[in-house]
Amino acid sequence: MTTLARSVTGGVDTHLDVHVAAALDEKGTLLGVEYFETTRAGYKKLLAWLENFGPVALVGVEGTSSYGAGLTRHLHAERIAVVEVDRPNRQRRRRKGKSDPEDAISAARAAFSGDACGAAKTQDGNVEAIRVIRVARVSARRARTQALNQMRSLISTAPDPIRDELRGLNIYNLVSRASAYRPGARRDVVSLTKWTLRSLARRAIELEEEISECDAILKDLIHQTAPELVGTLGIGTDSAAALLVAAGDNPHRLRSEAAFAHLCGVSPIDASSGKQERHRLNRSGDRQANSALWHIALTRSVYDPRTTEYLDRRMSEGLTKKEAYRCLKRYIAREVYGLLPMDRLTT
Repeated sequence: MTTLARSVTGGVDTHLDVHVAAALDEKGTLLGVEYFETTRAGYKKLLAWLENFGPVALVGVEGTSSYGAGLTRHLHAERIAVVEVDRPNRQRRRRKGKSDPEDAISAARAAFSGDACGAAKTQDGNVEAIRVIRVARVSARRARTQALNQMRSLISTAPDPIRDELRGLNIYNLVSRASAYRPGARRDVVSLTKWTLRSLARRAIELEEEISECDAILKDLIHQTAPELVGTLGIGTDSAAALLVAAGDNPHRLRSEAAFAHLCGVSPIDASSGKQERHRLNRSGDRQANSALWHIALTRSVYDPRTTEYLDRRMSEGLTKKEAYRCLKRYIAREVYGLLPMDRLTT
C-alpha cells in the first residue's frame, strides 16, 4: 500500500525578537512547538522545521502586517500559503490563560479549521511603498497642525505689539510673517515670544515641504499602479492611496466586492433576532479606507448630479441623511473594487 505524505498546518505567534511556531498534522494533532529568531536565518529555520513533519499546506500568522511582516514575505517567496490570524478570543484567554505556545497552537488550529481564511498581503510592491510614504505624510501633517495650533495659542496670550500684528492674519501670511522675525539677543518676553513663533513657523514650513514631497511621490506611484482609480470622479491621491493600501499588493485575495466592502467597514451587519429583521452599522474594518470612501461620497454629493439625485431619492424613502450616505459609501466600494488593478498587481 502507498503511504500518503503527511500534510502540515503551521501557526505562528509573532513578536519583535522571537516567533513561536506550532505544527499540526492533517488530523489536527499537535506535532510540536518551537521558538525562532526574527531574522532571515530564523525564518528559514522555521520553515525547515515545519517541512520536517511533511509538506506544508498552510501557515496561519498573527500580525502579518506588523511583527509577522518579514516572515510572511519569506513564506510567500517560498510559495507557502499564508492566512491572517486574529488574536485569540478574550473569553478563552480568561478561562485557559495565555502563553506564547498556546497562542501559536491557537493560530495553527484557526488556520486548520478555516476560521482564519483571509489571505495575507504580500507587501512587496508599489502598494507597500505607498503605505510607507503615507506613514511619513500623516506624521508630518499632524506635526504641522500641532505647530500651527501652538502658534495660535501663543498669539492669543502674546504681548500687545505681537498680538496686534499677527492675530488677524490667515495661516499662510501668519507663517510667512513669523518666520521672518529677528528677535535679537535680548531675553525679555517680547523677544523670546518672537523667537518661539519663528521656530514654530519655520518648523511648519519645513513640514509643508515634506508633505509636498510625499504627495509628489504618492501621485507618481498611484498613477503607475491604478490610473483608472485615481481618474475617477471624487477619488484623489490621498483617497486612492488609502483604498489601495487596504486592498494590498495582491487584491485578488479579496473574493468579491462584498468582501472589499466588509474590509472597508461599509457593509451592513445583520442584527436580526426573532421577528425583528434589521441591520446595524459596521464599526470594524480599515478605518482609513472608510474615511476615504466618506470623502469620496462628500465630494460627489457636491459635484455629481447623479449622486445628489440618489441621496434625495433615498431620503424621500424615509432614510436619514446619514443612512443615505452609508448606502452611498457601499455603492462606491463596489465601484472601487471594479477599478482595483487585479491583473497589474498579480503578474
